[in-house]
Amino acid sequence: MRKPMSVRSLASHLLFFATLLASTTGYSDTAATSEPQPMPSLAPMLEKITPAVVNISTQGHVQLQTNPLFNDPFFRRYFNMPNTPQERKTQSLGSGVIVDAVRGLVLTNNHVIANADQITVRLTDEREFEAKLIGADPETDVAVVQIKGTGLTALRLANSERLRVGDYVVAIGNPFGLGQTVTAGIVSALARSGLGITGYEDLIQTDASINPGNSGGALVNLRGELIGINTAIYSQNGGNIGIGFAIPINMASQVMEQLVKFGEVSRGFLGAEMQNLTPDLATAFGLSTAHGAVLVNILPESPAEQAGLKAGDVVTTVNHKVVRDAADLRNQVALMRVGDPLKLEVLRDGKRITVGAEVGTRVATSSTGGIKNPRLAGVSIGEIPEDSPAYGRLDGVMVYEISKRAKAFAAGLRQHDIITGVNREPVASVDEFIAAVTQFQGQLLLRVQRGNQAAFLVIK
Repeated sequence: MRKPMSVRSLASHLLFFATLLASTTGYSDTAATSEPQPMPSLAPMLEKITPAVVNISTQGHVQLQTNPLFNDPFFRRYFNMPNTPQERKTQSLGSGVIVDAVRGLVLTNNHVIANADQITVRLTDEREFEAKLIGADPETDVAVVQIKGTGLTALRLANSERLRVGDYVVAIGNPFGLGQTVTAGIVSALARSGLGITGYEDLIQTDASINPGNSGGALVNLRGELIGINTAIYSQNGGNIGIGFAIPINMASQVMEQLVKFGEVSRGFLGAEMQNLTPDLATAFGLSTAHGAVLVNILPESPAEQAGLKAGDVVTTVNHKVVRDAADLRNQVALMRVGDPLKLEVLRDGKRITVGAEVGTRVATSSTGGIKNPRLAGVSIGEIPEDSPAYGRLDGVMVYEISKRAKAFAAGLRQHDIITGVNREPVASVDEFIAAVTQFQGQLLLRVQRGNQAAFLVIK
């Protein structure tokens, strides 16, 4: 049987609960005369950095692809077809990040400024500037524009290699054209690739809300440092479902340096076909490591051959940086300039060796004279180069050059298209393509891959 509580015991308990209540509510005996403690907030950090995140609007035009018959005057008169415009005006809204206040350099996405004739940058203080395009790289979806203004704020760049899953992040951008918006979340995953978003993928995944219009905006850590450029979302309805992606700032800044200095990105080339080091392959090779890229084939007269690399070698580091898989090795080499030195750690027959190499450039071999079909006059084709996103994924040939006067251009064929079939027959090499188009002297039915979309084109 419980004993009744004494008066002294009751008093002590009441004092304890009163103290607890005061501590949780933030009040005390001096609440009326003292200021409350400040609430935890990201506002102080954001007030310093949000002026560096800008809104970008563009105006431009794109050429409309039409059937060549529609351009024939006789056909148009016979069917009484009205005149139709040959191009369409475009507009886009997105975001950008000032990364150099002195030079007025703004990082954004290529798809934000693609086809733009006019680029307008608006700051948080409502100032607007006409921006100059410095350069763009569709393969990484990075672009650099420049504005001329005073009193600009730039973000400090972090080292995105130090990111960890679970780090808190903040996304800043211009979703749906609403104006600057801030959302928060964590790093959900790192080194996402194989998504088909960009040609060279090493993406940060986050659950910080990213929506259309956020593209090109900033992903920052809690110190206000730029860790990534927001670029895409995964969604079934166009809205945010908690899966967004950003380009790591280390990759974006490498691309930016080349665009600012050279106006374009020159892809580094090693000259080796490669695949991921799977657990089964590691066991077969007698290796204990769980990461790396296995070299499957060494191209003749390539930097890889000149360095003495061999099929079966497992590359584990490049210039002391760990190689996670084949895509990581491809990305690291591709983002280097031609002539840069390479120091590769390689596992060969269970032994660790160091191999020195030099970043090269792929000399693409194309063919025009071998094509004996007049329907392909003005078209130059060649093997799919290693720096193409289609390399190793598709069998076919690439259109290197095409004249705007060519019949194939009028039919819709464009530079960098991948031709995978001729008249319903697959083609996997230049020789097979030439044999196919030589055999068929009538109209040609080409199966073409452009980015992530495939289509059939008829050349009459």
